[in-house]
Amino acid sequence: MSHTYPKNEKLKSKIIIDSLFSDGKSVSKYPLRLVYIPIDVINFKYFDGTNSSIKIGVSVSKKYFKKAVDRNYFKRVLRETYRLNKHLLLDNMSKPYAFMFFYQTKDKLSYQEINEKTIKLFEKFIESQKTEIVE
Repeated sequence: MSHTYPKNEKLKSKIIIDSLFSDGKSVSKYPLRLVYIPIDVINFKYFDGTNSSIKIGVSVSKKYFKKAVDRNYFKRVLRETYRLNKHLLLDNMSKPYAFMFFYQTKDKLSYQEINEKTIKLFEKFIESQKTEIVE
């Protein structure tokens, strides 16, 4: 498995981002939150035609970190933890998804803590998908 974060996995479509915030579901594992929406046939034309089954964006609130240096650091950490653990998502997804990945606290957790929380968050997402399939 390649541990990369290529350009075609970056969430850039304003239409998909808007639909994430209006129609998306979310799972949380303090201090992280993952908002997701399946990419279906209707909005597939905004999925830019790439063969990537994931689109992901990261965000850190200005409310918690006033300095851009701090926000950028945590965005880098979120992207890195996603890059190293995305195999958990890819191995368990049946359809393409768009994700927004948030860091939602003013506490400055270490990289190791954020990585552990990311793994737990991805596992929680996988469990939520299994229960949606059953229902």
